[in-house]
Amino acid sequence: MPNKPESNTCDEIIFSSFFKSNIKALRNFLFYKFGNLEKAEDAAHEAFLKLWQNCASVPLEKAKSYVYTVANNSSLNEIAHQKVVFKYEKDFSGLDKTNQTPEYILEEKQFQIKLLKAIENLNEKQRIAFLMHRIDGKKYSEIAQELNISVKAVEKRIHLALLSLRKEIDL
Repeated sequence: MPNKPESNTCDEIIFSSFFKSNIKALRNFLFYKFGNLEKAEDAAHEAFLKLWQNCASVPLEKAKSYVYTVANNSSLNEIAHQKVVFKYEKDFSGLDKTNQTPEYILEEKQFQIKLLKAIENLNEKQRIAFLMHRIDGKKYSEIAQELNISVKAVEKRIHLALLSLRKEIDL
C-alpha cells in the first residue's frame, strides 16, 4: 500500500489556489469583526504566512480553520495592545499643536474612544451587520445574502446596534 502524503498544503500550486480563493473572505471577516481594513489585511496575510511556515503539519482540509483561528487570535491580541496604547496616550499625551482649544481636543478624543468602545461592545452579529452597512455601504439585501439571514434579521440587528450605540454614547 503506497504511503499517503502527509499534507498537500505545502504544494505551491495548491497553496496559491487556496490563498486566492480564501484571502478576500478572511480579510472581510476580520474587517467586519474588528473594524479596521488595514489591520484586517495585515492579519489575513500573516495568517497565510503562518500556514505556509507550518504547511507540513496543517492538512489542506484544516487549513481554512487554521488561518481563521490564527488571524482572529492575532486581531484580538492587537486590540488588547491598542487598549494599552490608548490608555497610555490618554494618561500621558501632551497638547496638540493646533488652533483648537484643549477642551475641544479632549472632548473629541473622548468621543472617539467612547464610540470605538461602544462599537466594540456591540454583540458580534450586530457589529458585523452595522459595519457592513455603515462602512461598506451595503444594502440590507446584500448583507442578508452574505450572512445567509433574512432582510428582517439585518434590519433588526442594525436597529438594535443603533439603539445600543445611542444609549452608550448618550446622543
